Amino acid sequence: MKPKLRLDEKEITKARQAAKRIAAEVDDFIAERTTVAVERTVLRLMGIDGVDADGVPLPNVLVDHVQEREGLDCGVAPWVINASLQLRVSPQTVAEQVATATIDLATLPWAEEEVIRTQGKSLATTGLDRIEVRRRERERLLREWGEGRQPYLYVIVATGDIREDAIQGRAAARQGADIVAVIRSTGQSLIDYVPFGETREGFGGTYATQQNFRMMRAALDEVGREEGRYIRLCNYCSGLCMPEIAAMGALERLDVMLNDALYGILFRDINMQRTLIDQSFSRMINGYAGIMINTGEDNYLTTADAVEAAHTVLASQFINEQFALLAGLPPAQMGLGHAFEMDPGLEDGFLLELAQAQMARQIFPEAPLKYMPPTKHMTGNIFKGHIQDAMFNLAGIWTGQGVQLLGMMTEAMHTPHIHDRQLALENARYIFNNARHLGDEIQFRPGGRVERRAQEVLAKAVTMLEEVERIGLFQALERGMLADVKRGLTSGKGLGGVVKKGDRYYNPFETEMRRRLDLPQRKEASGNESDTGLEARQTLWRHS
Repeated sequence: MKPKLRLDEKEITKARQAAKRIAAEVDDFIAERTTVAVERTVLRLMGIDGVDADGVPLPNVLVDHVQEREGLDCGVAPWVINASLQLRVSPQTVAEQVATATIDLATLPWAEEEVIRTQGKSLATTGLDRIEVRRRERERLLREWGEGRQPYLYVIVATGDIREDAIQGRAAARQGADIVAVIRSTGQSLIDYVPFGETREGFGGTYATQQNFRMMRAALDEVGREEGRYIRLCNYCSGLCMPEIAAMGALERLDVMLNDALYGILFRDINMQRTLIDQSFSRMINGYAGIMINTGEDNYLTTADAVEAAHTVLASQFINEQFALLAGLPPAQMGLGHAFEMDPGLEDGFLLELAQAQMARQIFPEAPLKYMPPTKHMTGNIFKGHIQDAMFNLAGIWTGQGVQLLGMMTEAMHTPHIHDRQLALENARYIFNNARHLGDEIQFRPGGRVERRAQEVLAKAVTMLEEVERIGLFQALERGMLADVKRGLTSGKGLGGVVKKGDRYYNPFETEMRRRLDLPQRKEASGNESDTGLEARQTLWRHS
């Protein structure tokens, strides 16, 4: 898309450079730490799955086992690989034996580190090859079936029952949806494990599980085959299990995942250290799997005014872009978020919305921007709501957004019914068809309201990013600079799951993914001063 607004390229460069330095500082912090969720993800990528007799997922059982023995600073991989080598069994069998208290990993002799790393590389190769097969499968189906044109028509299902979700997802796909998202059950982002198997009793949504992913993938492929059009599946890997769900999505060929570096901190009160560490590994997995991420800047405008806080959305987009690049996720997979959330009673509000949407499109030209519909100012008047959604759709096609999450005229009343989605899809298809090339034909007046607004928002975003760079992202979050929400460095949920890496930390999957994605390897962890080493610790355990 050719630039339509005269934006100061020097200001855009300043914003991007500030965001790059902000992200780099946080990345240095991340490099020295891991989390229980990252380590559970390593186990899932090794092929470990299932639950123990009490229904606790085996990845949780193993990570807890190692953490109780104060050995997680080395990563969970060396412990499991060593046990697998010593007992000559698979990692899955190691997990099952730990779950039944048949073995204690701390009592086993240690193999040579070189041997452990050789086996780790082999396991990582096998695990990542499984993901690569699913990525190639998506690419093949896209070639064979084709897909809808951008902006993709994105709708949600949220019944709580995966079987009903499959029915509604197939219906939405037949009605014209390009992306079907399964909303997660209320509160799942705050539980520190991933439920196992098929679930039929969610609240406000359906639990994200690997079996549920598998069922929805099969349902949408069924329609895709019938329609001759690939249907993308979306779910949510935010929350305390962010990287685990990213891995499960990669293994089950999900196409889109909600994955935001800041959303969980601001809107779910998850500890900022935990979230930022988890997002790095989860984005690496998404990048490798060819999954488009969606970020959640649109949520800022539900707690702050959309006119006054517009620059915070742009600033966050810049930061999210840099975090994604550090994780090896290319711009073509960055569904950076923003929203049509200004008060509809505002004079020239539509012009301000156009300014925001066009500005984002020009600044992030390769990103399939995710445009969110009006929600905050929906009233329950379904006729007015339908008009608000129509104006949102017009802004989306005019400015060339990538993903259009369709608004529902009953937004303020209830979870959408099938016929609500049908009307929303008809609305979008009608406007997209009739205004497909509107943006090619209309230029914004130089110095006019739209251009001045975009320049103002960009300038404020630059000022904000330079301030965040000066004080650091952690301090900015503590001050409430984003979404008018304040969070503490050591407050929030999940801090106990953050672990400082020791001298011998090893994550074979990150090492191999970094190699395949052509990313620099992490520097050796500095380690804890109190680290006594694996062998010394093992001797201590034996004597105690």
